[in-house]
Amino acid sequence: MTANGSSGSRFGWFSQFTPGLLLAATGVGAGDLMTGSLAGSELGVSILWAVIAGALLKFVLSEGVARWQLATGETILEGWNNRLGAPIRWLFLGYLTLFSIIVGRALASACGVAATGLLPLGNSTDQSIMIWAIIHSLAGVLFVLRGNFRFFESIMSVLIGMMFVTVIGTTILTAPPIGKILAGFVPTLPQTGWSWILALMGGIGGTVTLLSYGYWIQEKHREGPAMLRTCRIDLAAGNGVTALFGICVVILGSQIEVAGGGSKLALQLAERLELAIGPSGKWLFLIGFWGAVFSSLLGVWQSIPYMFADFYGIIKKFSRERRDEITQVTSKPYRIALLFITFVPIPLAFIGRPLFLLR
Repeated sequence: MTANGSSGSRFGWFSQFTPGLLLAATGVGAGDLMTGSLAGSELGVSILWAVIAGALLKFVLSEGVARWQLATGETILEGWNNRLGAPIRWLFLGYLTLFSIIVGRALASACGVAATGLLPLGNSTDQSIMIWAIIHSLAGVLFVLRGNFRFFESIMSVLIGMMFVTVIGTTILTAPPIGKILAGFVPTLPQTGWSWILALMGGIGGTVTLLSYGYWIQEKHREGPAMLRTCRIDLAAGNGVTALFGICVVILGSQIEVAGGGSKLALQLAERLELAIGPSGKWLFLIGFWGAVFSSLLGVWQSIPYMFADFYGIIKKFSRERRDEITQVTSKPYRIALLFITFVPIPLAFIGRPLFLLR
């Protein structure tokens, strides 16, 4: 796969880490933030070890994606198709379609919640969430359709920096004694709360977005087993960032009382932070929350169409060269898939309350 302007990145040495960081930003969304804060509120910092376990799980899975692709020259989807046959092929297509609709709705709604916390629009909170959800969905399309992977890297890097600086800053302002935090990295088995630990590990560990990594390393022209070491380095960096984010939100949750569920839990968390550490805590959190959910939306909007386009090429039995063409942002199959994941979920955003999918 060739990228429009992907080589010679303006990031220099830093660009070697961007696929792993893109994976971190895409995989860490509103659901992970809410899961981490609720788990911390329920069980305290004693479950920080579960964040590390989830990050290690994600590293192993994503490293396997890279190792397969570099060793065989096939994407994971191509490998599944060639070795497991039609049943897996069609099951995965159904799953990917459902995933795209549900996650598209959830991410758009999450962006609506984050933006409403910063700048409400309309006559009510629900109306503001819907307006901002549509705005962010359309903005995501415009950013992706610009058709330049380097531009996508640039935007995501800014959002990643915003997300982690603000979340870390908020955590520093609320953190308990360092000794208590360090004790949380020692694995312990709670008598209750196992569901929170599994949710935390599963959220950090990621889902189908792990497959995005294979397409991003193609954009960076990484081919052959010799590039595995480079992939391991950037995956270690990306998963380190994921772990740091997870640790921060658990600590935040442990220091304030949060309860309930749904999208507005983020606004509740911001209000509790304002009571705990003043207005700066609220605004830092809301800015970081917005960076987290919008970077996740952009990552999904940009990467999921790769999979649909790749799947289309596999079904049509296109040559490798032809499949490389249709898995580019400028191709018709890619753009059809992008429009699908953008516009199909929008009507669902008006059905009931905004949904968070704990990914």
